[in-house]
Amino acid sequence: MKGKLIILSAPSGAGKSTIINSLLKKSLNLEFSISACNRGMRAGEIDKKDYYFISTEEFKTKINNNEFVEWEEVYSNHFYGTLKSEVERIINSGNNVIFDIDIVGGINIKKLYKKDALAIFIMPPSVDELEKRLINRSTDKLEDIKNRVNKAEQEINQSKEFDKIIINDNLETAINETYNAITKFIS
Repeated sequence: MKGKLIILSAPSGAGKSTIINSLLKKSLNLEFSISACNRGMRAGEIDKKDYYFISTEEFKTKINNNEFVEWEEVYSNHFYGTLKSEVERIINSGNNVIFDIDIVGGINIKKLYKKDALAIFIMPPSVDELEKRLINRSTDKLEDIKNRVNKAEQEINQSKEFDKIIINDNLETAINETYNAITKFIS
């Protein structure tokens, strides 16, 4: 039996990665989708585990050959994307693929896979709370936080394109709601 696709998207700081890491420990037959990129490997990264590291030329060839489910040129000549072969490898093995992906990528995957994909939007309780979380993380400069908050406001407006919206005002509750939605979808 083929696996299904689980898409989790959220503004930065909404708790998406924390929720995904918790879900991967539960018995849902989830396998994380490994993205492709054309940047060099960083210290400690492993090809085909952290990313599929490919050259710019190869990335562009794969774009032209329609080999991506979704892709984005994040900065000039800096590409990231999800290979169709990666998705097919996971679902053909009977596992369910889980995506930790930006809003546009999530919407594109949902449009492509339709009923075989569940698109979940992790919503922060408020934009103010999201800003507090980003500040408390202490990983970004104040200017970057302001940019992320502005982007989050735009992303929240796109949440209606998702099958399910889960408000993360309590992490355990959000994990349980996400788990229940996935369980219902894959059964």
